[in-house]
Amino acid sequence: MKKLLVAFSLTLFISAGFAQEQKEKTETVTLTIDQAVEYALKNSRTLKSNDIDLEMKKRASNVSWNVFLPTVQATGTMSRANDFTPGTGDIIASAMSKLNNNEVPLPTDFDKEEDRWKTVGNVSVSWNFSLAYFGQIKAAKAAYEGQKITWEQSQKETITNVKKLFYALFLQQENLKIQKSTLENARRRMVQAEANFKSGLIPEISLLQTQVNYENTKPTVDSAEQTLNQQFDTFAFLIGLPVGTKIELSGSIEPTYIEADTDDLLAKYGDRDLSIKSLENNIKAIKIGLQALDLSTWTPAFVLSYGWQPVYIGDDGAFHFYKGLGKDDDWFDNGSLSLTLAWNVTNMLPWSSNRQQAKDYRQNLAKLEISLDMLKENQKVQVRKAVDTLNQAKQQIENMERSVQLAQKAYDMQLRSYQSGTTELLDLRDSENSLNQAKLGQLNQKYQYISALMDLENTLNVTLTGSGNSTVKN
Repeated sequence: MKKLLVAFSLTLFISAGFAQEQKEKTETVTLTIDQAVEYALKNSRTLKSNDIDLEMKKRASNVSWNVFLPTVQATGTMSRANDFTPGTGDIIASAMSKLNNNEVPLPTDFDKEEDRWKTVGNVSVSWNFSLAYFGQIKAAKAAYEGQKITWEQSQKETITNVKKLFYALFLQQENLKIQKSTLENARRRMVQAEANFKSGLIPEISLLQTQVNYENTKPTVDSAEQTLNQQFDTFAFLIGLPVGTKIELSGSIEPTYIEADTDDLLAKYGDRDLSIKSLENNIKAIKIGLQALDLSTWTPAFVLSYGWQPVYIGDDGAFHFYKGLGKDDDWFDNGSLSLTLAWNVTNMLPWSSNRQQAKDYRQNLAKLEISLDMLKENQKVQVRKAVDTLNQAKQQIENMERSVQLAQKAYDMQLRSYQSGTTELLDLRDSENSLNQAKLGQLNQKYQYISALMDLENTLNVTLTGSGNSTVKN
């Protein structure tokens, strides 16, 4: 019975946890545009990956001086000789005995097993220096600067994408509302037509037309709603929310207008373009690499090395070297000090791989300079295009403001007629639908203006309005 109660309690606990998890998944998250941007900056997986890349480049730049660190190595070795090798002293003694007609043969074997073993310690310090190392340090610094530009680009692109999708979702929501309103009007017309047909007021063909219109409108509305849900999933993924989270957008689109002139913008902010800065940094990095390669080719490398190699040759045998630690006669130093200048002559030959690599550097440098010129020209095209879009969208917004006013006036008239009983409900709904369409058209032009302004600010890497490129009224 006790086990049954425990199992039942565990089942209730798991069920409660599952219910809570489902509740969390279906809970609606309300976001303003600023909250969405802030959430994306904190939770975007792409930005987190870029943070790691930036930290790696920063660390490499901070410790780039480590190319000057010496190489220090300590080893201890015990070795066993397979065969006896006479030493220099043995050879000299044998030769001298021959001169004295008292020939002493060279030793050919070990007296005991321990004689075959040798204990050797080794501590070595090596320090290399080349003028090319300075180029490697500069290259690490340039790589860090390039990664900072990439990180900033990613930040700005994420913010722009979040804002654009936020506004686009607003448009889709408003459009879906109008489509649903149109669908409801079509349904009401169909119901009214059925009643009129039964009363003999209209022919059957008129009834069929209203039914066809209603049935044709339903798939369009369902498709628009499905597309909107998919866009919300994309938005959730973009800002780092779990896919499937129900999101409610808070705010409305209101652009902040600016006076923009292409030539003035390019003159003031043309050199701030992050894409141009990134390419200029790449050019700088290639020049540094070419300089380092030339230095390694035409200047020698200096190597300073010192080794301390204690060898035990005491009478106690190699296995008892610790007994002779205090006896200077049992140990000798086989180490040395060396200073070396190394110069690779082969790398100086014009057809060597080193000189071919230098030619590749120069050709890649020429290609990047061409790309830089193209990028600057493309910048002019993009700025001019954005300015034209801003001016056109602003004009369209002003024109459509008059359309909204006329539609509003027509709706107000229909509403008064309906209230006085001289206009049917469906006529009022048609007038309301026309008003919504006019408002949606104006809203779409506002989105076009904001989108073009964001593109312009991204291209020039500048904020052209006092508090961002748009305001959201909550």
